Amino acid sequence: MKNVTYSKYLATTALLLLLTVSCKQKTDQTVAAAPELPNVVLLLGDDHGWDETGYNGHPYLHTPVLDEIAATGLRMDRFYSASPVCSPTRGSIITGRHPNRYGTFTPGYSIRPEEISVADLMKEAGYATAHYGKWHLGPVKASSPTNPAAMGFDEYLSHDNFFEMDPPLSDNGAEPVIFPGESSEILVREAQQFMDQALEEGKPFFVVIWYGSPHEPYSGLAEDLALYENLPEDFGDRMVRLTSNETGAPVERLQREVLQERFAEITAMDRSIGQLRNYLSEKGQRENTLLWYFGDNGTPQEANATVPFREQKGSVYEGGIRVPAVLEWPAKLSQPLVSDASLVSSDVLPTLCSLLGIPLPERPMDGLDISPVFEGKMDQRPTPIGFWNGRPRNGGEGLEPYIAAELQKGTTPLVKLMNGIATRNFRNYRHPDIQEADFSGDRAWLDYPYKLVIHGKTGEDTTRELFDLSTDPSEERNLYAAQPERVGTMEQELRNWQQSVLESLTGADY
Repeated sequence: MKNVTYSKYLATTALLLLLTVSCKQKTDQTVAAAPELPNVVLLLGDDHGWDETGYNGHPYLHTPVLDEIAATGLRMDRFYSASPVCSPTRGSIITGRHPNRYGTFTPGYSIRPEEISVADLMKEAGYATAHYGKWHLGPVKASSPTNPAAMGFDEYLSHDNFFEMDPPLSDNGAEPVIFPGESSEILVREAQQFMDQALEEGKPFFVVIWYGSPHEPYSGLAEDLALYENLPEDFGDRMVRLTSNETGAPVERLQREVLQERFAEITAMDRSIGQLRNYLSEKGQRENTLLWYFGDNGTPQEANATVPFREQKGSVYEGGIRVPAVLEWPAKLSQPLVSDASLVSSDVLPTLCSLLGIPLPERPMDGLDISPVFEGKMDQRPTPIGFWNGRPRNGGEGLEPYIAAELQKGTTPLVKLMNGIATRNFRNYRHPDIQEADFSGDRAWLDYPYKLVIHGKTGEDTTRELFDLSTDPSEERNLYAAQPERVGTMEQELRNWQQSVLESLTGADY
């Protein structure tokens, strides 16, 4: 009896062992077959225009790191910021939606708490998420309902607005603390500590670094300033208006001297990107890290010396919205690519969702999945892009605040004073209905190669233009009168899109 029982025991044990080995092999095979989630790092320059890189032909600027990424990764030659100013573009990156949908019309307007953030989605997918640098979508203090933590970031070291050398930054909503040194390098250094922690925990990381550079007022390290001390006498030979680092008030200076400082900031920012890439290489993460850099709007007026397009920051012409953009992901982009498709900052969220198999939020999206560009399979954008410098009705007069004023008060100081104050407050308004006046404001409809531009209100006092960007990238020849059928179609498409945006603005998506 004992022998029979023992034999059964041996047989049962052998079977269990076989099943265990078999299950382990299947599990190992499943793990091996499962795609490894890539790390994602989004980098954003502040007021960095299309012309201000070596790879785009700037005659004096040194941007060796961006130039290398452009030469070995994906160079996006026709990339646009969703807005010609900073806060709205940042909102488009976070949401994949045009910023007018949630009232982030221009700098000083916050995002809304109900918006679904790319960081929310990445966190749900298993990512460790962090934000560093300029936020500008609401106060970064702990009580703010629109701070980076409220928008899905596990950690943040951020500023309400822009900053220069020795930046005052808030660590997860705490009172701001001065971080001595060059701000771009500081952000990358601090971000590396978070990446170390994520790697120790076995998590992929989603890190957003929004630089304070090269936004004015300008400052730079001595070694960076020295690179530009011999700019030609005929370059930047005019007076420009910007902020004084000494007083925080407006001042007029020779543009050539201003550009020396601005170029020093851009070079330092470029160097910090190189430091980040070196870190990723040392940690064995470079191959499977998607690193994406672009600017948040066109070149500002005080820096406009080499812009090849019409106008500058603040304008829906090309000079205000066309920005430098490069991307690398060695594991997937093994060959250099150059894309001339029309791409926009709103595309970030849909593209990441597509790459990671994350369902898109069930609400109107303005960006689209541009991952086919990574494989050279999308030569032209399948849908138009809308641009719109909207404003709250009557400047917000008579509208109810969306968020209590106390929660919208900023805390992180900056050099540039406004009404004698070194901090910035935010606002957002409820729009209970849609009125005809709400459709006004400078707007554009880009269906490449054609671009429709409309200025002013919605009545007869509007200025309308149509350009063929393939032959007229500087937007000098107005084809509006010559192509009535085309402009009729584009105007109707623009109007329909504005209607959708305004419906979102009323809160219909929530």
